[in-house]
Amino acid sequence: MKTKAKISALIVEDNTDDYLILQEVLASSGEIEAVLFHEDMLEGALATAEVHRFDVAILDLSLPDSFGLDTFVAFHEKYPMLPTIIMTGSRDQEMAFEAVRMGAQDYLFKSELSSSTIIRSIRYAIERQRLTTELRLALNHVRQLQNMLPICSICKNVRDDQGYWNRVEEYISKHLDVEFSHGICPDCAGRKPDRLESAR
Repeated sequence: MKTKAKISALIVEDNTDDYLILQEVLASSGEIEAVLFHEDMLEGALATAEVHRFDVAILDLSLPDSFGLDTFVAFHEKYPMLPTIIMTGSRDQEMAFEAVRMGAQDYLFKSELSSSTIIRSIRYAIERQRLTTELRLALNHVRQLQNMLPICSICKNVRDDQGYWNRVEEYISKHLDVEFSHGICPDCAGRKPDRLESAR
């Protein structure tokens, strides 16, 4: 039997019928088991996301206290690491492209929704955000290595966090999951054997 993925979702929707439809879709899913938190205003959504950890947020752009892309911008600026799917009745394609450009994981039109579309969007949004976060952490680590890498000026070995000295290939492979292949560059190929030995 396939194990369901457990997620916590914040649904920001002021239309009760639309929320109940979404609730039913998630409850009947064979792929995910969702714990839902429901807010019908942006102010409440911002406050709820402050005290609960969510895997995904589904956001309507037309709320009593906020309208249009400003709704997404206000939410995303405060919680940029929370994968957010916009689900709205507006069929404005330009707004959809702009929302995705600004960081929304997906933009769903209510008139075209199906249970498979909703579930797929949620799972993809969570996975894309996970990969984006991992990439960002890796890039930050690379920057730290570039800025703070202690390297011997003679043998070119690198000192790790525990104070041990490692060959630079070993150090980078350990921290960045990189494999090295070795060869001889044209400059070294023209050196005499004794010069090659002294350069090691």
